[in-house]
Amino acid sequence: MKIIIVIPTYNEADNIENMTNALFALPFPDRHLIIVDDASPDGTGELADKLAAQHPQEMTVMHRSGKLGLGTAYAKGFQVALDMGADVIVQMDADFSHSPEYIPEMVQQLENYDVVVGSRYVPGGQVDERWSWWRYLLSWWANHAYARLILNIKAQDATAGFKAFRRSVLEEIDFSRVVSNGYVFQVEIAYLCQKLNFSILEMPIYFEDRRIGQSKMSVPVKVEAVWRVWQIFWRYRQLQPRKVEV
Repeated sequence: MKIIIVIPTYNEADNIENMTNALFALPFPDRHLIIVDDASPDGTGELADKLAAQHPQEMTVMHRSGKLGLGTAYAKGFQVALDMGADVIVQMDADFSHSPEYIPEMVQQLENYDVVVGSRYVPGGQVDERWSWWRYLLSWWANHAYARLILNIKAQDATAGFKAFRRSVLEEIDFSRVVSNGYVFQVEIAYLCQKLNFSILEMPIYFEDRRIGQSKMSVPVKVEAVWRVWQIFWRYRQLQPRKVEV
């Protein structure tokens, strides 16, 4: 089974080497790492190139011309992973808010599910104690009120960015129609997986606040998340569930 991990990066020079080492220490005989860097001014892309030179068979670095957004970064990385023959694709952040230690269990659970989500809001899940009450309230509202009310989304953690997919899931999604480019991309993918009748497991994780660097959750990203949810609802209103063989 070929496992490919896709990580978009922007200004993650302080994290990328430690994350790479942690991922290559996982007990997978056939795994590959794809870094999609948006021309990070802190030199993340150049550092990733040096790491890839040390692991030429296990690491690919994609360089983009600027800060083009999370959604398109994942879409590009997913397509390359599929072209490389991935059986399992994992998406995650580079800042250790998503611990690599969860990946073996997530992959194992794909024996019974199509998608496994590292979830903060199912029993056993937890967010970092250092979160402010405002950040927790905003995340809770986005997941348990706004997205659920508009999209009838069943996921407890619709904005989760830590996911493992069977190959067949990403082959079924038409990424040319995916409109979200900020963090609401996670909501759109969660919604599509539900609409297409894929089986989804939310696995509890501890979500650690980023160890080094600054959050990418700017005001424009938050504003996009609000109106994009309505656009997602309208765009996929006629999408039919895929037929599931019994």
